Amino acid sequence: MLTIKDKTELQRFIKKLRKRSTSEPEIETNVKKILSEVKKRGDKALIKYTKLFDKHTLPLKIEPDEIKEKTKEVSKEIIDALRFAAERIRRFHERQLEKSWQYEEEDITLGQLIRPIERVGAYVPGGKASYPSTVLMNIIPAQVAGVREIAVSVPTPHGELNSTVCAALHLLGIKEVYRVGGAQAVAAMAYGTETIKKVDKIVGPGNIYVATAKKLVFGEVDIDMIAGPSEILIIADSSANPAFVAADMLSQAEHDEMACSILVTTSEKVALEVKKEIARQIKSLPKSEIAKKSLKNFGAIIVVKSLNEACDVANEIAPEHLEVMTEKPDNLLPLLKNAGAIFLGQWTPEPIGDYVAGPNHTLPTSGTARFFSPLGVYDFLKRSSLIKVGKEGFNRLASYVDVLATLEGLQAHANTVKIRKTT
Repeated sequence: MLTIKDKTELQRFIKKLRKRSTSEPEIETNVKKILSEVKKRGDKALIKYTKLFDKHTLPLKIEPDEIKEKTKEVSKEIIDALRFAAERIRRFHERQLEKSWQYEEEDITLGQLIRPIERVGAYVPGGKASYPSTVLMNIIPAQVAGVREIAVSVPTPHGELNSTVCAALHLLGIKEVYRVGGAQAVAAMAYGTETIKKVDKIVGPGNIYVATAKKLVFGEVDIDMIAGPSEILIIADSSANPAFVAADMLSQAEHDEMACSILVTTSEKVALEVKKEIARQIKSLPKSEIAKKSLKNFGAIIVVKSLNEACDVANEIAPEHLEVMTEKPDNLLPLLKNAGAIFLGQWTPEPIGDYVAGPNHTLPTSGTARFFSPLGVYDFLKRSSLIKVGKEGFNRLASYVDVLATLEGLQAHANTVKIRKTT
């Protein structure tokens, strides 16, 4: 893990972070091949790649009865936790709903119509691990928005369904689920096959192949974002508890070898104590080897002179998760401009947001928090402008249209108002 005190070294580190979400040319070539084959051959290509990567030839569609039966394997404790999380996530996202609006001015009516997207495909990762929380976070906002059709695609290595993912799907009443993963799942949802109907938007995180596929089908369908490896940045002053800071850094490092954990602190003492705590805590982690590789390659402790400078560093990195462990964390909020989610105070560790707080945990990564937002209800809504002009309103606007259309050399545009003036 790096200790950074020099601005040149900091820029070098940030450049390294950005490269994590860039797919290699070889990966892009392979993904293009998969997309093309699924587009041309439909189910035959899906079956081929599912056999190749997931090692099974089971039916692509997972029937609701199979999901219901698998849910019976899940303990009441887990079901209760999923239900608790789902209720909080739904309650938060209901506040994001937008309404259509319009106003009138002298024989002119203008407005905006807010409507849900018709059909959405949600990708739920599976492989190294399965994530029922991702089911909740990706599907509940779509349901709140009023999306009529939600199709879910989930990889099932060796054909084995994850019971907790099934429990989350059953809890939300999802009936359309497919046993397909990887770039081929993205292709199926984007182009449609004999079994899987084409969607209008694809959401959900995945590995580099899934992310690359989403990037390549954008335009054919909409996507939420291109998610890269997980990341956390913690701003801490001398009041921060080193044990808490270390635990929160490790919570991201255990995700995978590409995950990023950064401490930005004004205290040399805290920096040293956090290093000691990480060394102590990492020994007891089941995924300690993954965490060690993550910290070695993408972990850093950045020592700065002031909290203002700490905020500048955070804004430049634009992390997925930003924790503020300072004496007065709220005071820094106006200075923090770029982050997927901001966690204030020592009692707000990032996993609280991952699971049960309510806000979405599908967040922009790799610096894209500069222009992307967390997944939300607004991602499942589309907007249409509404324009209605009466004769009196037309006469008030027409001459200006004539001037501007003629200025741009679009005579047919100008004619649309001239012809109406003579009738």
